[in-house]
Amino acid sequence: MMKDVVGYEIESDTLVGDEAGFFRVRRLRLRNRRSDGSQSEPYVCEYVERPKGHDAVVVAIYTRDGQRVRVLVREALRPALTFGRPSSELAVPDERPYLGFPEVVAGIVERSDRGEAGIRQRAADEVAEEAGYEVDPAAVVFLGAGTFPTPGSMAEKYWLLAVEIDDVQACCTPAGDGSPMEEGGRMTWLELDEAIAACVVGRIEDAKTELALRRLADHLRKS
Repeated sequence: MMKDVVGYEIESDTLVGDEAGFFRVRRLRLRNRRSDGSQSEPYVCEYVERPKGHDAVVVAIYTRDGQRVRVLVREALRPALTFGRPSSELAVPDERPYLGFPEVVAGIVERSDRGEAGIRQRAADEVAEEAGYEVDPAAVVFLGAGTFPTPGSMAEKYWLLAVEIDDVQACCTPAGDGSPMEEGGRMTWLELDEAIAACVVGRIEDAKTELALRRLADHLRKS
């Protein structure tokens, strides 16, 4: 009979990586602590964390023309998909290079960002940095609760947000963050329904993008 787990006992805690890297791995050796006072056998739990911050903002940028709603999708470089998915090792072979990967705007919530106001400000900063639009943080709306995309390997939470752009021509050249990962990014406005359909058929394969777009569609139906 399974006993109730009420907590953990940490036997060791090792950090692999340093502040200079984008990621580091925390390796814990744990025992489950049960309600009857017994413990499980020791086991290793590893998860990835970022020195810069724990969570991320995911921002659906949209504009309206009457009943027509369009959303902004930008292409980003994702070398991990290029090098981390050898086609010969996959259940379904995949030869795509994944050089330009379409996503909505997103960015790391930094340690100095605090409260919902800090989340909104971070979203506005990412919109300016990645898309070139200056938006009022107060105009950024939350699309429901945050969500954990990969709870088995990372403690990161996605804060799903949206902001409306009145004048799509008011865009300036995105400043970027200076990273080569942002080089060559291209922006495209798609009909909201078309963008969601592109997620379903695999033209857009980013999970956070599909979730943000579906949350946006729900938000607009209720507003």
